[in-house]
Amino acid sequence: MNPPARRTASAPSAARIDTLDGLRRHLQWAIELEHATLPPYLCALYSLDESRNPEAVQVVGSVFVEEMIHLALAANLLNAVGGHPRLDTPRMLPRYPRHLPHGDRSLRLSLVPFGDEALEMFLRLEQPAPPGAPAESDSYATIGQFYAAIEEGLHHLCAALGEREVFCGDPARQVGSGPFRHSGGLVAAIDGLDSALAALEEIVEQGEGTSRGEVWDGDRDVFHPGRGEVAHYYRFQELKLGRRYQRGDTPQSGPTGEAVPLDLGGVHPMRRNPRLADHAPGSPIRNAQEDFNHTYSALLHLLEQAFNGRPKMLAVATGTMYALKAQAQQLMLMPDGDDTVAGPTFDYVAPELRR
Repeated sequence: MNPPARRTASAPSAARIDTLDGLRRHLQWAIELEHATLPPYLCALYSLDESRNPEAVQVVGSVFVEEMIHLALAANLLNAVGGHPRLDTPRMLPRYPRHLPHGDRSLRLSLVPFGDEALEMFLRLEQPAPPGAPAESDSYATIGQFYAAIEEGLHHLCAALGEREVFCGDPARQVGSGPFRHSGGLVAAIDGLDSALAALEEIVEQGEGTSRGEVWDGDRDVFHPGRGEVAHYYRFQELKLGRRYQRGDTPQSGPTGEAVPLDLGGVHPMRRNPRLADHAPGSPIRNAQEDFNHTYSALLHLLEQAFNGRPKMLAVATGTMYALKAQAQQLMLMPDGDDTVAGPTFDYVAPELRR
């Protein structure tokens, strides 16, 4: 995506964001969108044997971290315009397989181990918008078109109401934690139109590339400092095609660089879309799945606190993710019949039921 201020004009959205309430609603949708990608990425990541598939672990892990950055940026955007991010709610965890919120209804997100099915799902999810595609504010074809509608709404509202009226949120609610580990991305505070457009640019570049027709996202690859970092869509292409992009490569050429080794024997065969109901209450797998769900729901609570006036809670939330990893990896060592192993179900646990 080109920097927002220099975007080539496209047809206006059929459902223009023309009120502050509409803008806040769409930014809450952005939080829900970014979160919806996390459980599928985590299942693929946790299913990988790190010793046998270090390259795939780096790719999926870096994309997950950058999706967390996008979640934080969406929350900063919502706070900047006077909204209140909501994450600790059952709406964040409907049963998988599920539709991507407000997106292409033909795209279904599932909880599956790393492999061909997961890669095809991630490629559909991160697909770049074609050049000249109109902004869309709901039922959009790509994530880039959705964010283009938010950008369009920001420009319109600032022109109509004034920048100060639009960016009316409390600056103390901004999360500005600096670079995340395993990523070149940055969570920055948002205090006006320029910083808001930069946040939208960061989100779309990391997913689609620095411009339509480019594979790079503008950051340095933290695992390979001598090369640029490719956008999410093209990272998954590297895993699918077994080769890295190098300087001079294009979407049309495909990757022509060094080989990317994959060992599909080094993947835990997690049962696809596991369910709590598959196991009796009190059974070892059911207990382990419930423990994971309690921890994940607590993580949503910590993130909601971090984005609603307690930014330091983001560090506590990050620590909780390590507990999640251990719980998920424990599940994937538990045989679940039919040559599969157990996996997390990502069911929401109400606050009053949490341990």
